[in-house]
Amino acid sequence: MARNSAATVVVVGSMNVDLIASVKKLPGAGETVSASSLEKRFGGKGANQALAAARHGAQVTLIGCLGDDPDGRDYRNHLRREGINCSAVNTVRGGTGNAFIAVDAKGENQIIVIPGANAALTAPSLKMQRSRIEVAKALLIQLEVPLDTVVEAIKLANGREVPVVFNPSPITPEFPWGEVTINVLIVNAGEARQIFDADVEEISNQLEAWKERIAQKKIRTLIITRGEKSTLVLSDSGLKKVATHKIKAVDTVGAGDTFAGAFTTQLAEGTPILECVRWANVAGALATLKVGAQEGVPHRGDVQSALNA
Repeated sequence: MARNSAATVVVVGSMNVDLIASVKKLPGAGETVSASSLEKRFGGKGANQALAAARHGAQVTLIGCLGDDPDGRDYRNHLRREGINCSAVNTVRGGTGNAFIAVDAKGENQIIVIPGANAALTAPSLKMQRSRIEVAKALLIQLEVPLDTVVEAIKLANGREVPVVFNPSPITPEFPWGEVTINVLIVNAGEARQIFDADVEEISNQLEAWKERIAQKKIRTLIITRGEKSTLVLSDSGLKKVATHKIKAVDTVGAGDTFAGAFTTQLAEGTPILECVRWANVAGALATLKVGAQEGVPHRGDVQSALNA
């Protein structure tokens, strides 16, 4: 089990009920494929990351919205069982968010998200949770809730110098880069290319240009995950590479969210950035050993054991 931590982490984000279809190969455009099974599981990037932080030992408060349907009631009970503070999770009229996920034999996936109740997390409702954000050791946030809400949450954190860990997924070109401060931006290689319009593999050769790119967007540290390749950590002090934990993946759904949750817990505890990434690399790898976004999320002890092995 995760040990208790003094780290208070606030996660603002989505909760979805996932419907996962197992397929031999992912469909191309206009293609129909048969699935061998269909499973219903808890997901959504906000809740996934909150659960990862909680299992890693943080005291987690989740800010978000669930529907007044059976899925919403089941989800709230599930989060409480995981030790997540749900007092800032509102119940709204309508359905809880959904995601339709196809997973192939190699563990790769395609995802379609239906926001549902997540769309009801407005900026004004977020402001009512100002006090929770302002006393946190870290704010962790994604882009499966309305953009205005995301920006408002970051501004509240900036105002009290609460570190902001931002995982801008799914990517939107409308995010106002440079208007708010991002302490740590966590992206994969594809997302990095979209945000910075530059080749991630050329960072070493274009270091000063990349430093300027992140400075212009008011990003203090950029973390780029690259699957099995080493994770890149870029700041104005330079570029570092942190080795990944080699493992045979069963299902990559939720691996990135696990990385973000484990990283943020370590950061909130005052751990140096590179050590945070080392922990997160292992946590993300272990999360791929089981099917589902949350089922495979490791506890802190699992990560510690892997690091000691």
